[in-house]
Amino acid sequence: MSEKTTTVLNIADRAEWLAVLSLQQLLAALAEDGEEARVVGGAVRNTLLGEPVGDIDIASTTLPEETKARAEKCGFKVVPTGIDHGTVTVVAHGVPYEVTTLRADVETHGRQATVAFGRDWQVDAERRDFTVNALYVRANGDVVDHVGGLADIEKRELRFIGDAETRITEDYLRILRFFRFFAWYGSGRPDAAGLKACAKLKSHLQTLSAERVWSELKKLLSAPDPSRALLWMRQSGVLTQILPESEKWGIDAIHALVRSERDLGWKPDALLRLQAIVPPDAARMAELGKRLRLSNADKARLESWALADLPKPELSETGLVKLIYSGSRQALVDRIKLALVSARGEAENDNQAMMRAGQYSRLLDVAEQADIPVFPVSGADLMKLGFEKGPELGKQLKTLEAAWLASGFELNKENLLATLS
Repeated sequence: MSEKTTTVLNIADRAEWLAVLSLQQLLAALAEDGEEARVVGGAVRNTLLGEPVGDIDIASTTLPEETKARAEKCGFKVVPTGIDHGTVTVVAHGVPYEVTTLRADVETHGRQATVAFGRDWQVDAERRDFTVNALYVRANGDVVDHVGGLADIEKRELRFIGDAETRITEDYLRILRFFRFFAWYGSGRPDAAGLKACAKLKSHLQTLSAERVWSELKKLLSAPDPSRALLWMRQSGVLTQILPESEKWGIDAIHALVRSERDLGWKPDALLRLQAIVPPDAARMAELGKRLRLSNADKARLESWALADLPKPELSETGLVKLIYSGSRQALVDRIKLALVSARGEAENDNQAMMRAGQYSRLLDVAEQADIPVFPVSGADLMKLGFEKGPELGKQLKTLEAAWLASGFELNKENLLATLS
């Protein structure tokens, strides 16, 4: 069958991952007897964009059972991760390759779809989401483009394949994927047709599982600079659909946070960026965590941040260590970082803000690096003095701990126990 392709480009000289022997062995095995296999998706896209390559996915004309048989003949382990939908995972020398049979979507219903296996590369390409994700590369490095993805890579433009509304109705998560990929790889303004379709169909995001929504949002917030994507999400009403807490709080702090990350060498932090665009309201953060089904660690971090008071910029090192001892180090680090970002944003035209930025920078160093003292007295120490287990012992321990804190951690065990005699 003839293929509708644009110019063919060879990337063998810049795709080190393609030269890996086990991958070449797998591609060769899948191509025997008139069959064909190509690497598809993110590995090709990222190589063309000069970005790091993660997972490597393969599209093949072989049916799943045949894929399994050929891979096992090579001595590779095969895991039937989605065999009913044409996908098996081949583990070759510890590296997983997801191999999927060419297919067409007969009926789509979100994450799962009814598919028909096929041999038409054009049809396989046209069922995918974005043009930049539908590029294939042969074992020799030749890139095959059925949908205009190469031109969009060149322009860093993110476009749905075919009709945007049709692609979205196949899986409404593609609304969030549109903004996520734009955050990572797009430039300029988002594609107008895609943006319009996302705005029109945004209410359907409510039908998605919380886990899928948070997974996409977290990946978007982890992009080097998600500010433009968040702006267009707000403009289209998509952000309010999934994060109503941001509606009246705003996303303006993201710009200054990204600048500070770059200037100060902070790693992008999706949770800190989320905190920058939602209010520090413990009840609302608890509800947000429940609604998006965040991990226990993420929920605890959000709620602790919302409950923590921002330290005064002139607070002493000992005073800050006391706060950390009595509360959450991470919550105080988050509070101080956002305050530092705000002060740095105002410092260009405000000497007082410049001074606050310096003070918060000092506090941040303390909050991140200070060793937190350990209370030197235990219940066993008091029992040796004749106290029995029970409320009175606990009361005495709390009294001693309060005295120890009031001394700025100066009182040692001997000093503290002496107060009981």
